[in-house]
Amino acid sequence: MAYNEKDLRNKAEAYLKAERQQVFSSEVEAELSQGKWESLYDRFYTSLAFGTAGMRGIIGGGTNRMNSFMVRKVTQGLSDYLNHASKNPSVVIAYDSRRYSDLFANEAALVLAANGISVYLYPDLHPVPMLSFAVRYLQTTAGIVITASHNPSQYNGYKVYWRDGGQVTPPHDYSIAERANAVKAEDIKEVSEQVARSKGLLVPVPEKVDEAYYHTALLSLRRPSLVQDSPVRVVYTPLHGSGNVPVQHLLKKVGIHCIVVPEQQEPDGNFPTVPLPNPEHPKAMEMAIALAKKEKADIVLGTDPDADRLGIAIPLDAKKTEYQLLTGNQIATLLVDYLVEADSHKHLTKKPLVVKSLVTTDLIARIVESQGGRCKDVLTGFKYIAEQIADLEGPKGEAEYFLFGCEESYGFLTLPQVRDKDAVSSALASVELMCYWATQGLTLEQRLTQIYAKWGYSTEAVFSKDYEGASGKEKMAAIMANLRKLSPGDELAGSTIEGIQDLLDGKQTAFPPSDVLIIRFSCGDKLVVRPSGTEPKIKYYLFFTMEGGKCEANERKLASRIQTYKAALS
Repeated sequence: MAYNEKDLRNKAEAYLKAERQQVFSSEVEAELSQGKWESLYDRFYTSLAFGTAGMRGIIGGGTNRMNSFMVRKVTQGLSDYLNHASKNPSVVIAYDSRRYSDLFANEAALVLAANGISVYLYPDLHPVPMLSFAVRYLQTTAGIVITASHNPSQYNGYKVYWRDGGQVTPPHDYSIAERANAVKAEDIKEVSEQVARSKGLLVPVPEKVDEAYYHTALLSLRRPSLVQDSPVRVVYTPLHGSGNVPVQHLLKKVGIHCIVVPEQQEPDGNFPTVPLPNPEHPKAMEMAIALAKKEKADIVLGTDPDADRLGIAIPLDAKKTEYQLLTGNQIATLLVDYLVEADSHKHLTKKPLVVKSLVTTDLIARIVESQGGRCKDVLTGFKYIAEQIADLEGPKGEAEYFLFGCEESYGFLTLPQVRDKDAVSSALASVELMCYWATQGLTLEQRLTQIYAKWGYSTEAVFSKDYEGASGKEKMAAIMANLRKLSPGDELAGSTIEGIQDLLDGKQTAFPPSDVLIIRFSCGDKLVVRPSGTEPKIKYYLFFTMEGGKCEANERKLASRIQTYKAALS
């Protein structure tokens, strides 16, 4: 590949003038001196852009990397918007265990303070749900979390929340992005930490905020007496992230014996024990399951670095020698089943509302609606669930209350006071539901089987196809166009199409326009097709429901049907 070396050098030298942290500038200086133009091209051919909720990228020097300069640049744009949109704006900032998260949080705080914006900064790492709670509790204009969620260790990121505690949505996200992406190095305002603190523009988050979150989570228990001092044994892994302190604190408060995987307990942004710090991935939970077999644990919990995703494994035999990792849909099913059942005994005057992403199992809806509640589907992204909770703060709240929000990608929420995925309080709720079913003589595996027997065995398969290169977008567009030519009565993968929802046709009132197809088949199967908004791939979500509980016959049929769909869609 040919490079314009003069242009690259100019970009690199401009960056070096603006970057104040030597750990990042030294990488660029070394490559300039050695003439490593290919590597420099990757660092400078573009700039990390502020997207719909923030930015994320590989840590390092350059405009196409996460570093101090890029954090300051984006924060200046955010500051400009906050001062435009609000009088006396304020921001609360949290960060997780990723490399340089504390540095980036401090840099963001100082730019905000230099712009006259009051900042609350956590003195130590805190997870996403506690930041979301803090925004609402402190009534700040916005919030920031420095995290790359479950991405590999070389990444970090910057997420922005609005005053409702949810990730920024239109029009705020577009306006912030427009300003942030236009900021030049000379536009960034500066102030020392000493001056910011002396003026009262930079203060620590009060301890009462954590106490209020913990109190709220504990009050959400439906049957606290069943949980208090229960003899159950919990094995937990924070995967080197921010969930360790809050999860252990809550379990300790109710007297639950929690055994933490020692090798994964301490915060470490290198995530040395896992290839990917994501409880969705079986390898990330291997050490926790090995410890569970040794300790004979009743349940295994795992949270990702910013503690917004929760993974669970359950024993499959009385001797606890084998454990099964639950899918995100199975965890959501167990949680909603328990919460609806528990609230049904309270004779509530309001109906429960459950909000799920459209790629989460419809079994959730069948459970909720069979007991008089309502289930609302939204687009993928927890900010859309947050919007539905906010609606209940108006007249709609007179008839309904928020019960539960969920995404199949291991995101769950039981607290309306939080407006993003919350693995911390969901971990506590999961222990409660296990304690309850144990008093009924049931394991969680047995309860799942009962649910399947009553509402049908529901399961799913997710796969994707990548389309790299310059022609990738054209291929993806052609595939979506061909699928849009299908009509009810046509066959796909040997199954007859019963109905098609095209969320891009402008006729759907339930969803905003989006490049998503929902295809339902007369046999009961459902297919959701969604091109990724960030990667050159199309994702396919298959949903199956079969009569009766889980059994080998159903599993054999399922494997064959999945292959048929994959072949037809390849």
